[in-house]
Amino acid sequence: MRAGGDGRLSGWMHVSFNIAADLEAAVLSAAQAAGLEPGAFAPELRAADPRHGDFQANGVLGYAKARKLNPRAVAEQILAALPASLRETFEVGIAGPGFINFRLQPSTLLAWLGEYDSAAHLKSGAASLYQGQRYVVDFSSPNTAKQLHVGHIRGMVIGEAICRLLAFCGAEVIRDNHIGDWGTQFGKLIWGYKHLRNDAALAADPLEELERIYKAADAATKTDPAVLDAVRAELVRLQSGDAENLALWHKINDLSAHAFDSIYRELGIHFDHQLGESFYNDKLQQVYDELTAAGLAGESQGALVVFHPEHPRFKTQPFIIRKSDGASNYASTDLATMLYRTEHFRADAIAVLTDARQADHFEQLWLTTRKWFEHTGRRLPRFEHVSFGSILGEDGKAIKTRSGDPIKLQALLDEAVERAFALVTEKSPELPEAERRDIAGAVGIGAVRYADLAQNRSSDYIFSWEKILAFEGNTAPYLLYAVTRIRSIFRKAGLDPADAAATAGATAPETPGETALARKLVGFATVLNLTTAQLRPHFLCTYLYELAGEFSTFYAADKVIVDEPAVKARRLLLCARTLLVLETGLQLLGLRTLARM
Repeated sequence: MRAGGDGRLSGWMHVSFNIAADLEAAVLSAAQAAGLEPGAFAPELRAADPRHGDFQANGVLGYAKARKLNPRAVAEQILAALPASLRETFEVGIAGPGFINFRLQPSTLLAWLGEYDSAAHLKSGAASLYQGQRYVVDFSSPNTAKQLHVGHIRGMVIGEAICRLLAFCGAEVIRDNHIGDWGTQFGKLIWGYKHLRNDAALAADPLEELERIYKAADAATKTDPAVLDAVRAELVRLQSGDAENLALWHKINDLSAHAFDSIYRELGIHFDHQLGESFYNDKLQQVYDELTAAGLAGESQGALVVFHPEHPRFKTQPFIIRKSDGASNYASTDLATMLYRTEHFRADAIAVLTDARQADHFEQLWLTTRKWFEHTGRRLPRFEHVSFGSILGEDGKAIKTRSGDPIKLQALLDEAVERAFALVTEKSPELPEAERRDIAGAVGIGAVRYADLAQNRSSDYIFSWEKILAFEGNTAPYLLYAVTRIRSIFRKAGLDPADAAATAGATAPETPGETALARKLVGFATVLNLTTAQLRPHFLCTYLYELAGEFSTFYAADKVIVDEPAVKARRLLLCARTLLVLETGLQLLGLRTLARM
């Protein structure tokens, strides 16, 4: 191998980014060439036990058994039909009754490491996964005039990671923050704003004051019928387009948006659109009319509802799309949103992130949308409710302050940074305070974020400061430190990890540590596929943790800065690519990496 004109290693072999996907296609093609029944055979490619290879095709056994054939003979037929070029990429063999094993050739590993030498080249390799697909991702979605609390962070960080991952893999991603900016709560807010507000408190902390106003107004409606009537009158004026109340509604929304945006900036989250519930008010009548005309919706006890008689739960549980008093609700707004995203954004796929408690609502929403679109001849996008569990305290209950209130998200982030600053100061007191503060920001915010992403999103998890800020285990501090550790190797050697000259002349991996690390790096493509297919970032977190561990094993066994130029170059190549994949993966998860800690 040699350095090419663009700085990349090049040579006789071009290697695909997603080797596993190409291999599966080659095995399927060989099966067809060998005369296996079309459509009946699936390669069932899996990661193999490293003792036997890198990949194993398991599909022969099921195919042969169903037809009373000798599975090993079928495997041999497939092997004979594989193209000769495949053996330049893999060592191929049959094990047991018909498992086909594939082990990457050392030259293939070297070619992959040479080909994918920058984040841009990794991205271009991954782009084929979702190229040409337009994804609308709906996440965060807070309610106006309420502070973000710790329970909001899951949807925020999982949504941001999903957006970054899909975009990296070629999708056109549209980020939509579907804010709760309409509804009956505004009668209380507007009345409270007019009669109960404290201007000094509003200037100091708008959301804190708006929350106080809402709670005070709500309490007043329960004790004073006159206040309840006044609140209802304020809501009617708002819904009728009263100029004063509309101006207050805009002001409350603007104050809320400003407070939300400060946290979004701190977490590195952005949106392309923030289309709140109010945006869909003039689009609801079409929903009512079309569902009624299609025979899908009908009146029940004065409300307009949809039943799904074929569904065991929803045949008697109505999906209420207009309340008996004529008011809209989440269902009507969400149906209008599905239509808008399909027709205006031309979405191929829609993902909505909320906690798991809303699972029934989104299942009914999708059932209704599917029947509605099929009846009207509309193109049906893919849809996924990306649900997630709760964050629990160490007592296993919902995490709260000592007073029993939800922990404010800003307070949690501030505490994370302060705790990280104390740790950094303890470990590296010689660094200037400004640098320690910067490191603490990356470590503290990263720790909170990664603690969430590393969990299977479907599960609840227990939040523990001790665990999330630990420098051991699958944590942000451990992975961020792994990045700085590799950077220090290059810094001490006076080299730039992105400089191709440092790795020129690298030979193929030879030692067990080198080979295992190279194979793990090649697996980056497979984990991107798995993570985006299931929209579960914890798969990527687990991979990065395992990659850091594989690097530690390699580094302990194989000295990097040695006298022999080819050995030094290939070990520096492995260091550089591990750094690249770790940094790329962490940035896809939304973490900011560091040069030193």
